[in-house]
Amino acid sequence: MAQNGSAESGEAAGALPRPVPLQDIAHTKIFINNEWRSSSTGKTFCTFNPATGASICRVEEGDKEDVDRAVEAARTAQQRGSLWRTMEASRRGRLLHRLADLMERDRLLLAWNFPLMMFVWKIAPALSCGNTVVIKPAEQTPLTALHVGSLIKEAEFPPGVVNIIPGFGPTAGAAIANHKDIDKVAFTGSTEVGQLIKEAAAKSNLKRVTLELGGKNPCIVFSDCDLQMAVEETQKGAFYNQGQCCTAASRVFVEESIYEEFVRRSIDHAKKIVIGDPLDPQTSHGPQIDQRQFDKIMDLIETGKKEGAKLECGGEAVGEKSLFIQPTIFSGVKDHMAIAKEEIFGPVQCIFSFKDQQEAIDRANSSQYGLVSAVFTSSMDRALSVSAALETGTVWINCYNALHAQTPFGGYKMSGNGRELGEYALAEYSEVKTVTIKLRENM
Repeated sequence: MAQNGSAESGEAAGALPRPVPLQDIAHTKIFINNEWRSSSTGKTFCTFNPATGASICRVEEGDKEDVDRAVEAARTAQQRGSLWRTMEASRRGRLLHRLADLMERDRLLLAWNFPLMMFVWKIAPALSCGNTVVIKPAEQTPLTALHVGSLIKEAEFPPGVVNIIPGFGPTAGAAIANHKDIDKVAFTGSTEVGQLIKEAAAKSNLKRVTLELGGKNPCIVFSDCDLQMAVEETQKGAFYNQGQCCTAASRVFVEESIYEEFVRRSIDHAKKIVIGDPLDPQTSHGPQIDQRQFDKIMDLIETGKKEGAKLECGGEAVGEKSLFIQPTIFSGVKDHMAIAKEEIFGPVQCIFSFKDQQEAIDRANSSQYGLVSAVFTSSMDRALSVSAALETGTVWINCYNALHAQTPFGGYKMSGNGRELGEYALAEYSEVKTVTIKLRENM
């Protein structure tokens, strides 16, 4: 397996990736009302580089009092007669475009693109509709959001329109979910936390909630497909961002007649993946986000082996003290196995076999999740009939992770509710009002 930037790098197998020096971190405080503030409790927490385990810096830890201050600032910014409340939609649009230009200018500072993408998916429709926001970034990756806070100020958004509270879920996150002056919560994360947020929303002020949660996403590979393309696309789905995606293609159902060849090609393709520091341009496979997630993935890999799945590739850590896990492939996976049912959130591809179309559909739908799915076939009739039968919010045909700003994204069942992206996202951040006027007959 290729490691450390190149298959021919000459370095010992299993060696830790070469670290890339991080740039200076300018913003580590809480962002409220376009000002940088210390935490009300005086607490800070450490953020780490998962590629090296080294501490990057300490960040102010927001708590309930900080959330209250942020909500007050946001409410003030949106009160009747305020600059933001009276601003024309076209001017809001120009501010958003200015922010986008600043993000492009500073793109080298924003190397971890998922925190940036999640940030933008939330604030873009909210601000477009004239809302003000309080954001709690994931505690593992707060620095991207805080840097964007500096760009929001530079773009000259009015104070209080965007407020950013780094902190932890049980404190800052819970304060947001339970706050009676917050009208809507949008959350991306685990199903378990999504349930807690919805419960808190119901018990506080019945705030609107949209949830983009877990997935155990099926791919169905038929014998009439472009086999090599299917191998490459399903692995792109399984191993992209080290499998740390709600859309990860963790269940691949392959028709029996092509099963063995599909597995063989998948192994060959996985062995070409380059493991290394994610800031190295040659790297295509980086570390897991933290030790907790690393341990969970390794435990599930061991469970898969004990339950009888065949480990075809990977399954080991890279180095003795790192968060890197080799791209892992299991064949002979059965539906009752833990790796077939639980969201792994790591670089593990599970390959199943099936006999006919109806069996594949039934097994693909036999999950509590319903986020995304994919179908690989050369038959348009089959593609349309199978996509109609799959119980997922998104179905990709002969491709994977094909996300576009114009197409709504969200899940069925325990994968959440509501939609992000597209026109549907705007509906999540606006209210419908009916005004009826009775006209005089002589008018």
